[in-house]
Amino acid sequence: MIRTYGGAVLAAALAGTALGSAPAAAQGSFSDNAVRIGILNDQSGLYAEYGGQGSVEAARMAVEGMGGKIGSVPIEILSADHQNKPDIASAIARQWYDRDNVDAIMELTTSSVALAVQGLSKEKKKITITTGAATSDLTGKACTPYGYHWAFDTRALAVGTGGALTRAGGDTWFFLTADYAFGSALEADTSRVVTANGGKVVGSVRHPLSNQDFSSFLLQAQGSKAKVIGLANAGLDTSNSIKQAAEYGIVEGGQKLAALLFTLSEVHGLGLKVAQGLTLTEGWYWDANDETRAFGQRYMKRTGRMPNMIQAGTYSAVLSYLKAVKAAATDETDAVNAKLKELPVDDVFAHGGIVQPNGRMVHDMYLFEVKKPAESKGEWDLYRLISTVPGKEAFASPAESGCPLTAAK
Repeated sequence: MIRTYGGAVLAAALAGTALGSAPAAAQGSFSDNAVRIGILNDQSGLYAEYGGQGSVEAARMAVEGMGGKIGSVPIEILSADHQNKPDIASAIARQWYDRDNVDAIMELTTSSVALAVQGLSKEKKKITITTGAATSDLTGKACTPYGYHWAFDTRALAVGTGGALTRAGGDTWFFLTADYAFGSALEADTSRVVTANGGKVVGSVRHPLSNQDFSSFLLQAQGSKAKVIGLANAGLDTSNSIKQAAEYGIVEGGQKLAALLFTLSEVHGLGLKVAQGLTLTEGWYWDANDETRAFGQRYMKRTGRMPNMIQAGTYSAVLSYLKAVKAAATDETDAVNAKLKELPVDDVFAHGGIVQPNGRMVHDMYLFEVKKPAESKGEWDLYRLISTVPGKEAFASPAESGCPLTAAK
């Protein structure tokens, strides 16, 4: 079952309207005789193609993969658009927990949103699995006992793209950074990797979220003479940065653009003529092997598009949660939480993935170069694999993460 929450319900929640308590009846080991998962993300703004309804569809595919039920208990998917606003996201999450008996919330595009909802979920003793937000703080200094981070994070992106470009001779960097939690984390993590590999950060500039005109920022980056301009933004902000950089002849002038968070969806939207030659890091690609191609084709039949790493990661997160519920034979949070940390992740997204005590799911990441138009054999044949970044290199260990729950372990 899919339920989507619109403006009227949201307005009531934001206004502080009293909500009914969660259903009291518990049948067997399952509260309200159902397992309910909320997919909370941007469905109408600059990240709508990045996750959006595509992540909701991926969640449905995972439910179908479990047969729609755990034993005789039905699985329900709820979805809502948080509009990239932490207050709206928190109001929806609170309503889902207090009124609708939601067991877990996932996807959570936008780092400020993910941090807010993960914090609320700690208070409510509920599980969150973030696949759409990037900040490594989610399993670092802001970690919680019930918070998980699945598909990627800023550290993994930095190790992949930042490390590779610096070692290849791009040893001076200037950052064009989105002015919120995600951008700050991505710039900081990439700066550390650049410096560790012998490079130097010569400057940075911050831009508002969902910006339209990047001219002044790009001129500063161009004037810095840095060999690499790191785009520490995402979605349409990155696409617009790249388009406008082409107008200024930045790449033609010898500087390289590093799209630090750019997915298949945005590359497809931008087109190979503009995106060709970009270096980027992702956690998954539909054309990697027969298994990923088969999943991609099933997803394509449902949506008309190939999935990116956020959508495939959401499939994996939902499936892993449901496997944990099945293994625990209950939707009680502590029991499911223990199984999530115990069970390996073995699905189309990751084989042999390991969930650390701080909630970070460790898996390999991949460094790609966007193909030239002449190299592409089809509409979604967009990437050439450069190298694989082992999960242990891409992600911080629990002790390194800064998570107060695990730092001493």
